[in-house]
Amino acid sequence: MNKKNLFRTLAVAAVATVAISSCDKSAPKMDQKSKPAEQAAPAELKIAFVEVDSIMTQYKFCKDYSQILQKKGQNIQNTLANKQRSLEQAAANFQQKLQQNAYTREQAEGIQASLQKQSVDLQNLNQRLSNEFQAETDKYNLALRDSIQHFLAKYNKDKKFSLILSKAGDNILFADKAFDITNEVIAGLNKAYKPAGDAAKTEKKEAAPAAKK
Repeated sequence: MNKKNLFRTLAVAAVATVAISSCDKSAPKMDQKSKPAEQAAPAELKIAFVEVDSIMTQYKFCKDYSQILQKKGQNIQNTLANKQRSLEQAAANFQQKLQQNAYTREQAEGIQASLQKQSVDLQNLNQRLSNEFQAETDKYNLALRDSIQHFLAKYNKDKKFSLILSKAGDNILFADKAFDITNEVIAGLNKAYKPAGDAAKTEKKEAAPAAKK
């Protein structure tokens, strides 16, 4: 799995609206007044960026779920490989006995039909497991994006950045490290992150006093 491809699009941008003033000084005054006040350009444009690759390797949610997906993917590969080997072995045995005239015509046709059905079933299983794995991956990507967006929305209430960019590879040709907030974001994400098991324990603990009442 290529994490860079999976998560390259992760970014949150809160862009301030900038009004374009007219260069024509002779424009009627009523046209100038008709501009909405909220479109005035901000006095200061604050920009920051986050290294996506660092989030992928240091955000605990990413590391935990990557292991889950890797294990699930490996299980799928093992399941399909085992069934493929069994089918190939059965086909080889059939061919060998067929050459030895071990079957009647009706038996041979029956076994051949059975092998063909097993092959179709294996293809269908492959497709179903692939779809399930893709759905799980999409669910993870959505959860990852939501967690980052939710954190940055809270984080930016105090920081008040106009724009927060995602830096992945060379998609930004140059960026001054003074605008790098990656470490702050990762620290905040990890502080807010609760693994599924820990979250369930917390909910159970909080529900206990209510149950006693």
